[in-house]
Amino acid sequence: MKNIYIYLFSLFILACGNSEKSAESNLKELGTDNYIKISKQQFESQNMRFGQLIEQPFNTTVKANGAIDVPPENRSSVNTFIGGYVNKVPLLVGDKVKKGQFVASLSSTDIVEIQQEYLEVLAQLAYQKNEYTRQKTLFEEKISSQKNYLKAESVYKSSLAMYNGLRKKLQMLNIEASSVEQGKITSEIKLYAPIDGYVTKVNVSNGAFVSPSSKLLEIVNTDHIHLELDVFEKDILNVKRHQKIVFHVPEASNKNFEGEVHLVGTSIDNNRIIKVHGHLNDDQIQLITGMFVEASIIVESKKGISIAKTAVLKNELNSYLLVLKEEKNNTYFLEKLPLKIGLENEKFAEVLNHSSFKDKKIVTQGVFMLNEL
Repeated sequence: MKNIYIYLFSLFILACGNSEKSAESNLKELGTDNYIKISKQQFESQNMRFGQLIEQPFNTTVKANGAIDVPPENRSSVNTFIGGYVNKVPLLVGDKVKKGQFVASLSSTDIVEIQQEYLEVLAQLAYQKNEYTRQKTLFEEKISSQKNYLKAESVYKSSLAMYNGLRKKLQMLNIEASSVEQGKITSEIKLYAPIDGYVTKVNVSNGAFVSPSSKLLEIVNTDHIHLELDVFEKDILNVKRHQKIVFHVPEASNKNFEGEVHLVGTSIDNNRIIKVHGHLNDDQIQLITGMFVEASIIVESKKGISIAKTAVLKNELNSYLLVLKEEKNNTYFLEKLPLKIGLENEKFAEVLNHSSFKDKKIVTQGVFMLNEL
């Protein structure tokens, strides 16, 4: 029984081999050097297709690299004007915030001292103002000397300047001066978001000490993202405002996005590169600031009669297209005609001798099956 199964399996393999050879011989039959005969059934089974010449744009481009960015006014850091210890940071990277929203709090003895100084100056100011007014009246009535008047004026105006300066400091620290005047002294200040946006950096944690120069958080408003591209000096004279930009983010997507040149830089850096600022066409594109992009700036565009590159047969010297010469008895007779190629892009090639292919059916898919002919 086992020998019978082996015998039948051998017959099956042999039959398949003969079938494949038969299909291959039907696929390729060469009548002359320029003609190919192929059955309609085999043509369809190999997913071969006919098409015609079409008009396509061919672009001259300038290549550039760059990144997704936002305008300076859409990027803001949260800093403190006074050193202190972080009490609370309730946000994480990626959190959305509104302008004026609480983002962090700090505490410091320096905060207490500023409020104490403010109250002390405030208490002295009332007395010094009265003394200044009194000395001024006495001087005008020639009862007191000018020296006493000028001294009272100097002391009062000095205290007034200190008062206004301390009041401004309290305002910058988000402390209500009216509350301090009522004797409510706090050791804590609160920091608020300066703009709407998303938190992109959190540089501190609870209990950390921060100095006045420290950046606690960074907030970015992505309502107006744009392109910042680097263009080499040799290409920059071809780049103009309103030219189309096609770009993609190679690490995230193969999808192409579009924009246009908005500003062209007027200075060259040490690497002979000029900055080009581009606006995106679609405000709803969900791209992230800092993403690396590869871009092509279209500096010139022309239309030409073309054919899909999948239709082109090539050898070491020439290029060809296969056109339908005749259809007879479920058989296609294909003629191999020389092709003169002009401009090219990723998918299409310009046909310079397009009159030779006018109104002809051209094999546009599957020609690689016949590439040996």
